[in-house]
Order: sequence, then C-alpha cells, then structure tokens
Amino acid sequence: MSVIEKIMEASEVDTDVLRRLDGEGDNFTLVREVDFHFLCPSQEKAETVAGFLDDYQFGRAKVMLEGDQFAVQVLIDMPVTQNVILCTSGFMTCIAELYGVEFDGWGCLAQNGT
Repeated sequence: MSVIEKIMEASEVDTDVLRRLDGEGDNFTLVREVDFHFLCPSQEKAETVAGFLDDYQFGRAKVMLEGDQFAVQVLIDMPVTQNVILCTSGFMTCIAELYGVEFDGWGCLAQNGT
C-alpha cells in the first residue's frame, strides 16, 4: 500500500473517531492531550523514532514495552478539529513509513468544557 493510500485510509478512521467524540459532546476546539501510537519491530527502532520526534519537538515521545512488542507513545497538547487532527495523523503516517514502523492511530478523552 502506498503512503497516499495509507493517509487516505487513516483519514477515514480518524473521521470515525471524531464522530464518536462528537457523539460524546466533544468540543473539538479545546486543547487536550492526544496520544499517538507506533508499533515497532525492535527496541532500537522504537528509540530511533522516539528520538526523532523528541529532537524536533513534534511531541513528547517515550518508548514502551507492551507484552513482547516495543511501542512509541507520542503525546501532543492540541485541539482535534478535523483539519488539525487529519494533518497531524497524516504526518505520523509519513513518519511510520519513513522509519518502517506501524502507526497504530491516536486517541484522546472527550472534552466538553468551555
């Protein structure tokens, strides 16, 4: 699958997440912590991805071991308006492709306040 196809597929999934959040009364414009998740084939690969994201301050990245799988969690404080989250998710998809890891999506808690 090409990078463009992966971005298009991710945008459909991202829009579904936004619909779920909308159903929970989310105010998309409120800044909240958004969790982006990568699955990596090795600790070395996870550390490389996390290092890149940290070095260029794209988010707060940390390497985690989930069972026998290494992962990178990236936390970014941001709103989740459709244009912002789709651009960020697309960028993360490109990072995954660049480093040969799997971008496993994003998540956040619904924000209903003002």
